[in-house]
Amino acid sequence: MNFLRGVMGGPSAGPQPSGAETIQKLCDRVASSTLLDDRRDAVRALKSLSKKYRLEVGIQAMEHLIHVLQTDRSDSEIIGYALDTLYNVISNDLEEEEQEENLPKQVDDLGSQFTEIFIKQQENVTLLLTLVEEFDFHVRWPGVKLLTSLLKQQGPQVQQIILVSPMGVSRLMDLLADSREVIRNDGVLLLQQLTKSNAAIQKIVAFENAFERLLDIITEEGNSDGGIVVEDCLLLLQNLLKNNNSNQNFFKEGSYIQRMKPWFEVGDDNCGWSAQKVTNLHLMLQLVRVLVSPTNPPGATSSCQKAMFHCGLLQQLCTILMATGVPADILTETINTVSEVIRGCQMNQDYFASVNAPSNPPRPAIVVLLMSMVNERQPFVLRCAVLYCFQCFLYKNQKGQGEIVSTLLPSTIDATGNSVSAGQLLCGGLFSTDSLSNWCAAVALAHALQENATLKEQLLRVQLATSIGNPPVSLLQQCTNILSQGDKIDRRGSKVQTRVGLLMLLCTWLSNCSIAVTHFLHNPANVPFLTGQIAENLGEEEQLVQGLCALLLGISIYYNDNSLENYRKEKLKQLIEKRIGRENFIEKLGFISKHELYSRAAQKPQPSFSSPDHMMFDHEFTKLVKELEGVISKAIYKSSEEDKKEEEVKKTLEQHDNIVTHYKKVIREQDQELEELKQQINTLKSQNEQLQATVTQQVSQIQQHKDQYNLLKVQLGKDTQHHNSHGDTFQMNGIQTEEVSKLKEELEEWKTKHELLQGQLREKDSVIEKLKSSHLEVGTEQSSQTSKSGGLEHNNELQKELERLRSQIQLQSAEISQLQTENQKLQVMNATADPVLGHSSATAAQNSEWKGRLEQEIKELKSEVKALSEEKASLKEHLDSSSSTVAILQDEKSKLQQEVAESKKEQDDLLVLLADQDQKLSALKIKLKDLGVPVEDEDDIESGDQGDEDEDGDEEEQD
Repeated sequence: MNFLRGVMGGPSAGPQPSGAETIQKLCDRVASSTLLDDRRDAVRALKSLSKKYRLEVGIQAMEHLIHVLQTDRSDSEIIGYALDTLYNVISNDLEEEEQEENLPKQVDDLGSQFTEIFIKQQENVTLLLTLVEEFDFHVRWPGVKLLTSLLKQQGPQVQQIILVSPMGVSRLMDLLADSREVIRNDGVLLLQQLTKSNAAIQKIVAFENAFERLLDIITEEGNSDGGIVVEDCLLLLQNLLKNNNSNQNFFKEGSYIQRMKPWFEVGDDNCGWSAQKVTNLHLMLQLVRVLVSPTNPPGATSSCQKAMFHCGLLQQLCTILMATGVPADILTETINTVSEVIRGCQMNQDYFASVNAPSNPPRPAIVVLLMSMVNERQPFVLRCAVLYCFQCFLYKNQKGQGEIVSTLLPSTIDATGNSVSAGQLLCGGLFSTDSLSNWCAAVALAHALQENATLKEQLLRVQLATSIGNPPVSLLQQCTNILSQGDKIDRRGSKVQTRVGLLMLLCTWLSNCSIAVTHFLHNPANVPFLTGQIAENLGEEEQLVQGLCALLLGISIYYNDNSLENYRKEKLKQLIEKRIGRENFIEKLGFISKHELYSRAAQKPQPSFSSPDHMMFDHEFTKLVKELEGVISKAIYKSSEEDKKEEEVKKTLEQHDNIVTHYKKVIREQDQELEELKQQINTLKSQNEQLQATVTQQVSQIQQHKDQYNLLKVQLGKDTQHHNSHGDTFQMNGIQTEEVSKLKEELEEWKTKHELLQGQLREKDSVIEKLKSSHLEVGTEQSSQTSKSGGLEHNNELQKELERLRSQIQLQSAEISQLQTENQKLQVMNATADPVLGHSSATAAQNSEWKGRLEQEIKELKSEVKALSEEKASLKEHLDSSSSTVAILQDEKSKLQQEVAESKKEQDDLLVLLADQDQKLSALKIKLKDLGVPVEDEDDIESGDQGDEDEDGDEEEQD
């Protein structure tokens, strides 16, 4: 302390030392002092001088400070001072303060140079990572700030050192779990710098549960109503997700998209939006757009779009879209976000079409947005966002395209005029005096026709009433009229912009639509206007119009079906040769792709322009130009003979394609029939299995009844023996004679019942034989091996069952013979019992008791026999029904086999025809290739057909 008082303290009679000398003395003190307190005071003094004498402290003290970090780790206070000093030296955050104090500005790369010196030894960064793990606030917080500053100055180098350091990234992830908000918030800033432009670190951070922790912090801070911490977390989430497909998929699979919905739950009272809330919500919308960006892989984008619909996020965004009091920049970003959430997703596009604005009467959201687009008083960025939303709504959405075009057709226009349709708004914008509205409406209408030849033909039916008393003109004619008038109409904005928009609309309309080309050429003024525009030598601004006129004329030649005699392909080529020149025509056509604005528009689908004057090209139109430029150039140089040959070959190919298409259709129908037959066979098989299970169940029931019958026989035999043992001792009287006669009658009844049972058993045997034969026939038709083994087993089982029944019949006959012998004995006893009629009262009581028991047992046997006979009758009915069902199944199966054989024969004939057609097609393609005509391979054509079928199937499933 005395040393510091001498260096920095009190008044001195001699000259004051300079800052550099003081720093040198402090550095010597840090290096040489043996007492920890002296070193600590020296480092604290260096910290206080490091802001004012940044360069001197950095040059002289950095090595000593690093040595302190290595040797004095046991003292948290000196470590904290050393880290703060290094932070002041390396960080550039203090420049503003220096400027306010009118001090000379430091060199811009001073912090970068000191950072390079610090990280030259990688052990220094590793040491800093170890210090960041310390829980002590005075060590951890300055360590986090210093590491953040290092990443700002030399990001890629420090990232690489941390990446190769063991558990380097994981140690930094622990900062998010710190209970001290200052360290946690600075840890978020550190991770922001750490994850910039480094996919490997981004993946590690994501798999260290960063999404869960960051979303928890955002929720704790109040979502969009939170402070700067929410903003920092959102920026870190953007770093982790942007252009990182792996993290995007992990975010979706972890169900984190569902946790984004509460961010956009804005209350009804939208007044008083703070600047921080606007910033937070803006970043939240950008984060949604990162997940559904058109630059992402289509599969990943589609899955995120579906997840956003199912969790209600899209519905929440549409609520903000239609809400009142939302700031303009938030509304613009919300429109852009909704655009990309619905782009190319049929389910989301259908939902967006059903959204209505909260007005009276309710209007579709699309109509309300188009009203903003064609309103010149709306901000430019908002109009661009609405155009992008409309484009995304129509992207790969033929249903939506048809709905927009249908509002222009005569049959669907509202005659009362109470409601404004989307088509009317587009027409109004197309023919207004505002050039920006003209361009936006033309591009929007072009997207309604994109890759849809049917709608291009239907749009030719649209008629417009230009003025009272004049006949209506077609939409195509009105577009060409406005195009030809050009400078004569007084417009607000760029006149070139209007003409470019109309030319893009006409080029999109006429491409791949011969009927539209014929309608365009039918107007005798159109071709002279185009040739005149192309042939003139105009200024640089008009060169773009010349190029588009050349493209439109080239489309009129390439897609010309020669239905108009005066405007056949050959005559139009001759006209170009005479009035323009082929080379000049190709040069003017090349003006489009060489234009700077064309290159900008080709980069991404969203229309983003710095000013309305730069709004010239649409992204989808740049694709059309790229596709047609080379084709038109070749078509201009082709001779008439080559055109004729090409047309003949095209016609032949079309005929063959029609034949192939027809046969493909037939084969598809037959495949469908075969599938239906297979399904029927499967149902019959299942029915057969059910019947077999029923038969098995009935057999088991029969076995149960047999067992019950055997038990009854055994019980009857025992009672009979008991009766015989007592009957020998009985003394017969007159009453016994009556009992014997009753027994004879009952014996006769038993004989008749026995004969009936034998007849029923014979019928049952015959039914089982029939069922066995039918079952064996069905089995042989299904599978020869299975039927043989299964049939033999079933036959053996049936034979065994017959043997059992026969043995039971023999037992019954034995019982009947036994009963007959007993009857004879009773008769003998009756004959010998006449002399001894007088018997004791005890014997009479025994006889009456025996008689009662015998009658009761006989009644029970009768009831049991009756029940058995009823059960056998029901079993017989079941067997009869099963045998008839098997016979029906056999007949149906034979019919199905005949139909399958006939379909196979027809398919073989079709395959032979297809082989002949393929040979003819290959020969024609060889001729075409010899003539120099590009011919697509059959595999490409079939893959295209298959792609169309897949797209149709996807649309049907989404519908």
